[in-house]
Amino acid sequence: MDLMSSTSILPLLLGCLGIFGIYQLLQRMRTKVYVQNTVVVITGATSGLGRECAKVFHAAGAKLVLCGRNVEALEELTRELTASHTSQQTHKPYTVTFDLADTGATVAAAAEILQCFGYVDVLINNAGISYRGTITDTTVDVDKRVMETNYFGPIALTKALLPSMIKRRQGHIVTISSIQGKISIPFRSASVDKNTAQGRSPAEVAQDVLAAVGKKKKDVIVADLLPSLAIYLRTLAPGLFFSIMAIRARKERKSKNS
Repeated sequence: MDLMSSTSILPLLLGCLGIFGIYQLLQRMRTKVYVQNTVVVITGATSGLGRECAKVFHAAGAKLVLCGRNVEALEELTRELTASHTSQQTHKPYTVTFDLADTGATVAAAAEILQCFGYVDVLINNAGISYRGTITDTTVDVDKRVMETNYFGPIALTKALLPSMIKRRQGHIVTISSIQGKISIPFRSASVDKNTAQGRSPAEVAQDVLAAVGKKKKDVIVADLLPSLAIYLRTLAPGLFFSIMAIRARKERKSKNS
């Protein structure tokens, strides 16, 4: 009796797994179709999670706007993405060079993006800086610099691009946050960004960002007086550790003490 029950249940389980697999495949296909030909702005695009997001959104056929402070790094990334041309991709990435800590430059960059594309479908606030030091060792100037880059910069860019989403009554804003927004980590007193938790790789999290944009599951809706408007806001706190950020932070601290 037990053998017969197991034999009859096994095909049912396999069938369920097959249906689940098909569902996952359809979800991935739906996500790629959703982002195809959409204007996607990524800050901090030249390294880490931003670079991986650029790869997955480019492969999905998005019109990429890659933002960063380093012209050469942006050009190198553009060449890499163009070389890895896919059947879904017909758009060459557009690059904008500016420093998020400079509000004027950030607003000007937003104006350039809107002048070029007319609107933005997806904004991924990914850029951020890190600093290693205790509270007593960290100067107020460092605190200001971190807040200008990690907080006020994304706010300025979001405010500048948000009207285009409101006008079209659609859009996604993804903000890459940090586990440090919930817990304190020693020697990171000034850093409240996305680069300090250990765990999954940037490539894995980039796929999660792509999936999050494809799903219209809203964490916060910006509607105001327009009840039919839905701007989807998400704060993602991926478990990441970028060694390059840690190395930079150590170098800054070393030069400070020397």
